[in-house]
Amino acid sequence: MKKTIKILAVSVLTMSAVLFLLSISARISGIYINTTPSLPVGFYQIVDEPIVSGACVAFCPPRNEVFDMAKDRFYINPGDCPGGYGLLLKRVFALSGDTVSIDQAGIFVNGEHLPNSAQLKADAEGQPLPQYRLNVVLNDAEYLLLSDLNPQSFDARYFGLIARDQIQKVVRPIFTWSH
Repeated sequence: MKKTIKILAVSVLTMSAVLFLLSISARISGIYINTTPSLPVGFYQIVDEPIVSGACVAFCPPRNEVFDMAKDRFYINPGDCPGGYGLLLKRVFALSGDTVSIDQAGIFVNGEHLPNSAQLKADAEGQPLPQYRLNVVLNDAEYLLLSDLNPQSFDARYFGLIARDQIQKVVRPIFTWSH
């Protein structure tokens, strides 16, 4: 019995080390592994493309109390961004010149309601979520980033707009699958 447990422990440690090394190798080669349901789960490659509507981007969240709360509640992973936040991957839904409204009913871009964008009052554990409100025309340095796939995603409906200097890379899916 003890021998079986020891073999199992060694196997788990070996698998963890292999996954860690694969993750580092992927990051060095310009590939991000997305494991969250905000975008399709899978592998995303950094591409040298402009930030346009519909593009997927990797960004460092700004240091503020909303992202501190998100990190404390494990909505976002710890990482190398300022504040100890991990990079987030989201899709661009609005940029310079677009009119954006955010309220409890959801997000509207140029008068069109975005699917799966209604705000929730509480998370899965019953903890209250920020109730962000906005009605503005975006300038050249502002972007609306969110998930249209996951109605529970922690995105613009709770933290608002993201500044251009927070966006690190444009990424493109290279291999994705569903949960």
